[in-house]
Formats: sequence, structure tokens, C-alpha cells
Amino acid sequence: MLATVVGSLVALGPLLAAAGLGLGVAAVSEPGPEPAGPAEAAAAAVMPPRRRLEFLAGRRAARRALHAVGLDCGEIPRRGRLPVFPPGRAASISHSAGIAVAVAATPGRDLPVGCDLELRPLPREAARLVLCEDEESLLAGTRLQPGAGAVWPVTALFSAKEAAWKALTVMTAEGREGPAGSLRELRISPCGDGLRVCLRDGPAHAVRVRVVRVGAGVFSYVTGRAGTRD
Repeated sequence: MLATVVGSLVALGPLLAAAGLGLGVAAVSEPGPEPAGPAEAAAAAVMPPRRRLEFLAGRRAARRALHAVGLDCGEIPRRGRLPVFPPGRAASISHSAGIAVAVAATPGRDLPVGCDLELRPLPREAARLVLCEDEESLLAGTRLQPGAGAVWPVTALFSAKEAAWKALTVMTAEGREGPAGSLRELRISPCGDGLRVCLRDGPAHAVRVRVVRVGAGVFSYVTGRAGTRD
């Protein structure tokens, strides 16, 4: 099961490369999950064993994603719960069910970066934690893709908003700038074969998100900025 999901994610590499992104995948079961430097070691030292393995797998996945776009990277410290990457490097990390995945932007391309992996499907009741009333039609029988009759599962909508949340969050010298509350602060709508996600209080800040089925779950990643008319 784990190997199958890892293989499915790795196979997405060319798809992401076409979007200007590098992909990295790591499993918590890999041998030798050692921190890459003192900042990672200090962060990992205070974590429960399971969380420590997830943290280190996420850092390995991020370094692999950056390597895929021709960039090296040593340790990746954190501020709060967010990773802090060296100048000139932009990446996003997610993990679920013992697997970590990361995407990184190709150098020279000004791409918003965000990804999310959800391998455990969410119940339909979770929609109230993710969607506002004006988004409920996405679940009620509109469409999954143009010309298709499927609906978006709540797991896909949650994952797409998580990926967008990361892309719309910026770390500055003063700290974090971006959405501060729940995923309901973001508005999601169909956009071509994917989804458009924007800030409700700033709709010009919008990104396109693609959602790919992986096993029983989904993997979402931001493919670029979205215009106001998308």
C-alpha cells in the first residue's frame, strides 16, 4: 500500500515539471532519518516520535523537490509550524499516512507554491468546516471537470484550499502574512479542469489548483496565479 502510493506520487513528476515545479517524495519508513543540521535537530528533539519522523521525512521531500529543479539545500529550519527556506528557494511540504511530499518552484519563475496530500478521505459532514454557503453547490452535483458529471468530494475541496492557503501565505521579517483564520476565509470555484481559490476579503489574490487522485485520497498543488476573470 505505502509503496504503491509513493510510486503513484513519483509518477506525477513529469506533470509537475510541465507546470514549472519540482516534486519530492519521502516515506517515514526510510532508514536513517537524521536531521540535516542543528536547527532541524533542535526542532525534532522536542517532538513525539511519530511527529519527528513526519517532520524529517518532510524535510527530505523538500530537498528532493529542490534538487529536481537544480537547487541544493541544507537544513530547513522553521518559524512556528512553517518551514523557512534559504533565499532563492521556494517549496511547500505536506504529509499524510506516513508519506511526505513537497513541490518546489523552478528558479527564475515567479510561481506561488503550495501543495497538500490527503490520503484519508474526509466524511461528507466535514464540508461545514471547509465551505461556505456559496460554495456548497460544488458538492451538490455540478461537475468535477468540464463535461463530466461527477461532483467534487469534500476531501478534494479541503485539499485544494490547504494547498492554496500555503501559496497565499508569505513569511516576512516580521512573521507570517496571509489567511489567519479557517479555510472558510478562502473561496473556491471551478476553473478549467481544476479549481480557483482566492481570499474572500481580497479576491484579486487568487491561485489555480489542480487536484489529482492518489489511492483513496488526493494530492493538490498550485499551478499558478489566477486572474480576476478566471
